[in-house]
Amino acid sequence: MTGPGAPEPVVHVIDDDDSIRELLTWLMKRNAIRAEAYPNAKSFLKAYRPGTPGCLILDLYMPGMSGLDLQQYLKEAGIEMPVIFLSGRADVPKAVAAVKSGAIDFIEKPFDYRRIVELVRECLRRDAEARAGREAARGRAERLATLTQREREVLDRVIAGKVNRLIAEEMQISIKTVEAHRARIMEKLAVDSVAELVQATLGARPPGSAGGGAGGASSPG
Repeated sequence: MTGPGAPEPVVHVIDDDDSIRELLTWLMKRNAIRAEAYPNAKSFLKAYRPGTPGCLILDLYMPGMSGLDLQQYLKEAGIEMPVIFLSGRADVPKAVAAVKSGAIDFIEKPFDYRRIVELVRECLRRDAEARAGREAARGRAERLATLTQREREVLDRVIAGKVNRLIAEEMQISIKTVEAHRARIMEKLAVDSVAELVQATLGARPPGSAGGGAGGASSPG
């Protein structure tokens, strides 16, 4: 599931019930999935290190910071990880709120072992894809940052669908100069077509725009 040198994904089990933590940790280990367990949200926030791939299995009802509170806290901190909620009782409004906030699923205890493992594997797959997407976006943003001001002006006009002749007229430069700028832009952004150029430009975002920190970060309250 991870490439060479990539950190191993971790399933973070957060539940105040000792037996549930032990059961889920054993279940993950049995299926060759790394898991770490915490009795409450604060202990997780103290131990968590930003950037670690994985997912969360969260108890909905916990003393102090609830599962929903932790989900919201991580979201506000820019920490994006798939979440599976567990609850010992049916609570439709809270289940709806959890899913609307991005939870993958909401499961009542007692739960089906195979279903939990399937969901965890799905969460880890989604997390890997999301991280790859964010890394690609950072790479595009870094390449965009290498463009000169003049190249950016040409790029804006190319993205707007303007032909070289019109760009040359607007910028009061020769068509050959426009062509030279376009060639350098394509080279710097590592694209081969205008369609790829548009995708690379619109899909880019500044590095560090997501992924703030809780770990070692002080928890609220």
